[in-house]
Amino acid sequence: MTSRLGRGQRSTPALFIAPFFVLFLATLVAPVCYALWMSLFREQATSGLGFEAPETLFVGVDNYLRALEDTAFRDGFLHVALYCLIYIPVMVGGALALALLVDSTMASAKRLFQLAYFLPHAVPGLIAAIIWGFLYTPGLSPVVDFLNTFGVEWDFLGADTVIFSMANAAAWQWMGYNTVIFYAALQAVPRETLEAATVDGAGQLRTALAVKLPMIRSSVVLTMLFTAVGAIQLFNEPEVLRAQSSAISQNWSPVMYIYQAAFTKHDYGLAAAASLMLALLGAALSFVITKLGNRWKEA
Repeated sequence: MTSRLGRGQRSTPALFIAPFFVLFLATLVAPVCYALWMSLFREQATSGLGFEAPETLFVGVDNYLRALEDTAFRDGFLHVALYCLIYIPVMVGGALALALLVDSTMASAKRLFQLAYFLPHAVPGLIAAIIWGFLYTPGLSPVVDFLNTFGVEWDFLGADTVIFSMANAAAWQWMGYNTVIFYAALQAVPRETLEAATVDGAGQLRTALAVKLPMIRSSVVLTMLFTAVGAIQLFNEPEVLRAQSSAISQNWSPVMYIYQAAFTKHDYGLAAAASLMLALLGAALSFVITKLGNRWKEA
């Protein structure tokens, strides 16, 4: 009886963990394996008239080489890299500043501010991109009209400025979400530590930078990780603004390239190969950020 009870107790955790592994296999492992299989093949028409079903040919790594040799695919990574240089510092820095401001002793109505900051994230990404597209379009945008009344002419959709417009739209949606995360992390900072800093003569700004910020390093690193991985999957903003800006091509970002390959050209092998390379980039980026974040936390 004792041995049976012991086996039952040991199997209980496995029963609770099993649903996670089932979902993990069904939603991640299986699709990745299927994409890997698809990336090794290419469909080719068997006749010039196109009446017969296409023939599936094994091409090995040819789809990967085709993607890497395509300048549109490579340029997409350059566009996203520039976007990340603009978007990540603005979004993470702004979220940290807002969280520290709400957490300060001078702030009142903290719950109201948390709700106000979080509300933009409740708007679906595609809807948010459409709203900002309206606000960027001359003749329709009250923002452009307001700037023009002061003699300021700014083309939000120009070749040199549209990337800033995309970063602004994404930051508007995600800054409040990460503000709530940082604010929750700040609540775990021991009050005794903050009181000791006040007794030592530290002001609000010094306490925020020298005490609070170092104690929420884990949350900052995790947020930067999720932000970077999400940024390389940029799609909504450029896809929506493409109709209004000639500076954005249909292959402007890697995800747009994959979308065009799969649903416009019906080249599923190329799309699968490009998707896997983008996933590898995300994994490598996660590894680098985690390593650098661990060093920062240990410093």
